[in-house]
Amino acid sequence: MSNIKTLKAGDHQVKIEAGELVGYQVSGHEYMHKKGNPGWRNVDTEMFPLIGPTNEADFKVNTPKGFATQDQHGLLREMDYVLADSSKSKAVFSKKYLANTEVLNSKFPAKSTAEKLSWPYDFEFVKTFELIDNSLEITFSISGEEGMPFMLGYHPAFMLHTKDAVISTGNQDITIPEVMAVGNRALQIPKTDSITLKDEKSIQITSEGFSHFMLWTEVPNMVCIEPITFYPYAVAQENLAEGFTVLKDEPAIFKVVLKSL
Repeated sequence: MSNIKTLKAGDHQVKIEAGELVGYQVSGHEYMHKKGNPGWRNVDTEMFPLIGPTNEADFKVNTPKGFATQDQHGLLREMDYVLADSSKSKAVFSKKYLANTEVLNSKFPAKSTAEKLSWPYDFEFVKTFELIDNSLEITFSISGEEGMPFMLGYHPAFMLHTKDAVISTGNQDITIPEVMAVGNRALQIPKTDSITLKDEKSIQITSEGFSHFMLWTEVPNMVCIEPITFYPYAVAQENLAEGFTVLKDEPAIFKVVLKSL
């Protein structure tokens, strides 16, 4: 049985594999990076409950409940999504976590010395895809214990169809070589909620609830345009807790809209 869920509305088609956005086509034009192509083994993922590397801090991050063992970009990506609901144009996926449950780290032992990761809070993370108003809306809902600290980043990779693709923030244009030159740290675009990737066909990425974007790629055929609540390289790794947002007594809602132009 195929694990790929397909959404359709008009000339828009979305393909989702186990909660991962593996395809978004408008009138036959593919916007998303393809697995197997140079650049990155994924197409999208989430960075939660923290963003950024932790190796220099012995894979520990400070929380009000003590230190938690976390690898780069958090433990959420090591968990599996469950399909909670779906229709022709909408799909809802969920991950539930019980506080202090140990999760195996896929980076161990090749790229990390942290074999198991954990977090001292319960949470539920819901990811919803919906084709609406000639765009793809991706909504994240985070619920859990009031006072839980967290960061959230969305990490989608876009296919580049030309050598002259440009990322526009409205007041500046950034080339792919400029993004590549920054390397693993990723290029911060502060205090921005809308970015346009101008290529053979352009796409606008708009965010709600996030504070910034960061841009990353190591190859000329794809680029990651990532809404983030905090830019992790603004502080030393042992001080990552300075970037936490605190969960209130109601779900925290974040949204990313992909719109073909």
